[in-house]
Amino acid sequence: MQSMGAPRLFARRAAAVALCGLVLGLVSFVFDAAPLFVPAVGLIALGAGTPAWLWLAAQGASTRRHLPPERVIEDQPVEAMIEVRRGPLGLPGAQVVDPFTGSRFELSGELAPLRGERTTNVRVNSRFARRGLHRLPAPALTVRDPLELARVEAISATGHQQVLVLPRTEPVRWLGLGASRRLSLPDGHAGSEALAAVDLDGLRPYRTGTPASRIHWPAVARGAGLIERRLAADSDARPLVILDARTRAAAGHAGLDLLDAAVRAAASLVLEFARAGGCGLLLPGEQRPTTIDRDLISWPAAYARLALVEGGSGTRAPAVGTLSTRGGAMIYVAASPVERLTAILSIPGAGPTVLVVPEAELVSGHPRGVRGAARPALAVSGCQGFALGAGRRQGRTRPEDLVA
Repeated sequence: MQSMGAPRLFARRAAAVALCGLVLGLVSFVFDAAPLFVPAVGLIALGAGTPAWLWLAAQGASTRRHLPPERVIEDQPVEAMIEVRRGPLGLPGAQVVDPFTGSRFELSGELAPLRGERTTNVRVNSRFARRGLHRLPAPALTVRDPLELARVEAISATGHQQVLVLPRTEPVRWLGLGASRRLSLPDGHAGSEALAAVDLDGLRPYRTGTPASRIHWPAVARGAGLIERRLAADSDARPLVILDARTRAAAGHAGLDLLDAAVRAAASLVLEFARAGGCGLLLPGEQRPTTIDRDLISWPAAYARLALVEGGSGTRAPAVGTLSTRGGAMIYVAASPVERLTAILSIPGAGPTVLVVPEAELVSGHPRGVRGAARPALAVSGCQGFALGAGRRQGRTRPEDLVA
């Protein structure tokens, strides 16, 4: 159990009562009024003894907040418990102040000196509206007497607690082509092979649009219906999700909302692609992408880094110059379209590119300041994705699908 920090004493009313006792005692001596001497002593004892009692009671008390999860999802309810323990002198009256929820809880009689319990618990619920590392101030305990002549305020000596709030993820809605995970590029082509798959990775039910070369004909001959081969992707051909945390200087405070929307979209897309076969994730300040496989082994660490992403107009652009050798699709999630974004997306040798931006950054249904954007290909977490086509390649190459 943790002790309380240095308490603060507020005893203005008690001092006034003690002063009244002194005045009454002086009057009793001056006018030789012996009956006034007893109440004078009582007022002095009450005014001086009450703060001392509360001080000693607060010294023996302690509070501790139990917050089981170290990681929570934004907007999800979080339950915490504050345990209050009294000392030998008890707590005549107490109030728990929780900065976590901004609530005050009265403890009337639960920890009384004679009939009260040794400990009591207070349960609180709250939500975190924004991602990031949140530092929660320690709960405070206010001890006061029934007459409210004085009070003592003390804060738990445990100090701040830290909680990592992770961005919320949502399902990806695929637009067009039967709501499947396939791109309709501006040149009219649609990918036929997902993630440039090269190795057999099992069978699955047939999907509309799958080429005949991937149909498992022995299963059809046995009367099992249309079954297609599922192929494992080469690591360099997996889709790559890139997060650009830069925002326009003109966005002001709204840039935080744009960045949060982009982070949610990036997290949702990574989960979508990883569960379908794997993908890469490149965050601001990182030189090499992190590979997220189907087992999501490296996802918790990447998820935590997403929660801590900081952006703004002075943030550096993602290091996409070293990605020219990748052949997979690139999903570029931008908090706000900035200057030269079109040139950044035109990577030589890159696969098809999808630009994902918050809906607040759309002008007439298209990304602000970006040329060549097609109609929306996907929607997720308040953002929309637009297929921009394939990067500059040598010769004619057929675009690939995003996921298997």
